[in-house]
Amino acid sequence: MSPMSPMSKVLILGATGGTGRHLVLQALAAAHDVTVLVRDPSRLPPGSDRARVVTGDATDAAAVGQAVRGQDVVVSTLGVGNALKSNGLIAKAAPLVVDAMTQAGVRRLVWTSAYGVAETYRDVPVIPRIMIAVLLRDLYADKTAGEAAIASSQLDWTLVHPSTLSNRPRTGRCRAGERLTMSGLPTIARADVADFLVKQIDDPSFLRKRVLISS
Repeated sequence: MSPMSPMSKVLILGATGGTGRHLVLQALAAAHDVTVLVRDPSRLPPGSDRARVVTGDATDAAAVGQAVRGQDVVVSTLGVGNALKSNGLIAKAAPLVVDAMTQAGVRRLVWTSAYGVAETYRDVPVIPRIMIAVLLRDLYADKTAGEAAIASSQLDWTLVHPSTLSNRPRTGRCRAGERLTMSGLPTIARADVADFLVKQIDDPSFLRKRVLISS
């Protein structure tokens, strides 16, 4: 994949969520041309008025197709917030995004998942493993299904697996790798996840790879 210009046309999914709000502002600050696909534009963060807004749902093929056309990159922070039931969100949305990108000729996809999904489970400490098994089983099954659609595609994807999210201030630093040594209850600030995602827009270091990130 050739390096992109400093200003890429970026579609953000999940832009009104806890991490997505940081992502919108940081992508705009990095001079990217930002489009968001959101159900409720009133929930976008202050300062995001320069973003182009497509109103719709990420599980609606027509809305996804409209939002994807003309983009260089799609970055997703889709999730269900603090809910413990997925309602199949990622399993439904991921194949639609893959199909829309394939049809539109958009190749770069940066998708936020969670540590413990797929082979990243091998690096999860004991206590979070228990939480995944007891509380988060439905959410993780949904993410696993969505990742399968992405990983089997021909897109230039990166699957980003942050440790437990916090609302601490942005530091601009994080540990990142296909394997990470973690213990206890590792965390990372949502703002630092957003920082890492913006960097992946034009960084091919983790092309077609799963990457763990943590503070």
